[in-house]
Amino acid sequence: MSRAIELAIENVRSGGGPFGAVVVKEGKIIAEGANSVTATNDPTAHAEVVAIRRACATLGAFELVECEIYTSCEPCPMCLGAIYWARPARVYFGSTAADASKAGFDDSLIYSEIARPYTNRKIPMQQLMASEAFEAFRAWQRQPNKIPY
Repeated sequence: MSRAIELAIENVRSGGGPFGAVVVKEGKIIAEGANSVTATNDPTAHAEVVAIRRACATLGAFELVECEIYTSCEPCPMCLGAIYWARPARVYFGSTAADASKAGFDDSLIYSEIARPYTNRKIPMQQLMASEAFEAFRAWQRQPNKIPY
């Protein structure tokens, strides 16, 4: 956890956001990341996502089996989704989402939007070509050599 917090503070001092994360396997850090949203013009470059990408590349796998994630702050909705997809054994965090909100990083809109029907969200969403799009799932179900994830 100390390294995740250190990464967050270092990142602020170099002009980035106040978030850091590390992925640990068997007691050793295998990857780390700091928020690089503004540095890379990538809204998905949150510390946890950066660390997960690097850890998966290091392991040559799309799951973080037997790994732990240490993050300087409670994961936002996007990072939480990425964490669940990566399937680590455990997550530890420092600051809470409420702490982040007090510092100007408020995810409450996203949490409330997830609960709304897609037709009532702030960013207009509309389903198109549903039956044609479902063909991708049919193809997946028929694929004999798929890798489930």
